[in-house]
Formats: sequence, C-alpha cells, structure tokens
Amino acid sequence: MAGLRVRSVLVTGANRGIGLGLVQHLLELPEPPQWVFAGCRDPKGQRAQELQNLASKHPNLVIVPLEVADPDSIKAAAARVGEQLGGSGLNLLINNAGIAQPKSLENETLENMTQVYTTNTIGPLLLGQAFLPLLKKAAQGSPGSGLSCSKAAIVNMSSSAGSIEEVYLWNYGLVVSYRCSKAALNMLTKCQSLGYREHGILCVALHPGWVQTDMGGLGSQKRSL
Repeated sequence: MAGLRVRSVLVTGANRGIGLGLVQHLLELPEPPQWVFAGCRDPKGQRAQELQNLASKHPNLVIVPLEVADPDSIKAAAARVGEQLGGSGLNLLINNAGIAQPKSLENETLENMTQVYTTNTIGPLLLGQAFLPLLKKAAQGSPGSGLSCSKAAIVNMSSSAGSIEEVYLWNYGLVVSYRCSKAALNMLTKCQSLGYREHGILCVALHPGWVQTDMGGLGSQKRSL
C-alpha cells in the first residue's frame, strides 16, 4: 500500500478489525489521502471510540454513518461523501464490512442466510451502485487509460472460505452462510469488473488472510492463504 496515491478513500466497517487497521494505515502513509472516509453503523457509540480518537487527531478522517444492509443509509452516505468531496470523485471504495454466523448445514436458517447475504454480498452491490457516479468522476479526472487503485477502484474484501475448489478448513468451521456469501461476492466482483471497466474503474476481490479480530477470533492463529 506504500505506493498508493489517492485523494479519497472510503472504508466500510471501519470501527474495528481489518477496517480500522486499513484506516490507520492509510492515515500513516507518507502521502496520506486528502480524505479518508470511515463508514460505521454508530459513529458515536462505544464500539467506535478508537475511530473517534483517530478523527480527533487527523482532520482528513471523516466518520460517516453507514449501515451497509440499509439502502437508505447507503444513499445518505454517498450524498455525505459527495458533499465533502465537492466537485471531485472518490478514488477508492473498500467494501470491508462483513458478518459471519457459525451455523452448520443442519442449523442454517432463512433469516440467518438472508442477514449474512444482505451484509456480505448485497451491501457491496448497492454501495457500488450508489458510489458509481463519484468513482466515474475520479476515473475521468485521472490521466492515462489503465486501471488502478490510485485512479478509481472497488475493492471487495472476500475470503478463501468462499473458494468452491478448496473449501478451506471445512472441519474447523462450517459457517455455511458466510462461505456462500463470499462465493457470491466473488462473482459479484467479476460482474462489477466487466460492467465498470468501460468507466475506467478497477474491481477486485481480496483475501486478507485469517486475521485475529472479533470476527476472526482464535482461528487467526491458523495458517492463512
């Protein structure tokens, strides 16, 4: 990430775990973005305390209320970011927010499956749609014809748990809904890459490894791919 040169970045699920780590790293870059937008459900809540502390030290960090499972919240966040950016676009959208429910095939439910899919798969779809005008504007304002994160990009935080070929660590954690949602996210990313390429927007899915966070838990001590 040291070579990243962007004017603006939005990270979802930024109040803890990988999202918070990304925000911290972006702010510590030799040439940090002019604007780092940190999306989280409750910006004033206890779970966002560390994010609030960062914002008090970095005037380029803007905390944005954002519930990725709520279309109205997504639209409001897009409007808020657009207002802050003025006439410029958003260079980088990192769809990091996600949830996991440790249920087996026998215990999986419609309600749980729907909740996980809505956050992990449908959320990134709707965010891509809502922020597309700002991403297109950033791409149009960047020189060159190539695709890059420094120009305009959507990065979807996926997982090797969504791999159909490997079915990584099946016996350790079934998490059926999570696996299915990430497999679907991978296909969504492919569709976005084909659909948004003509606008100069790069779309990629990343597997960050098994990180020791509230969601990753002790499983982060196992090897990651």
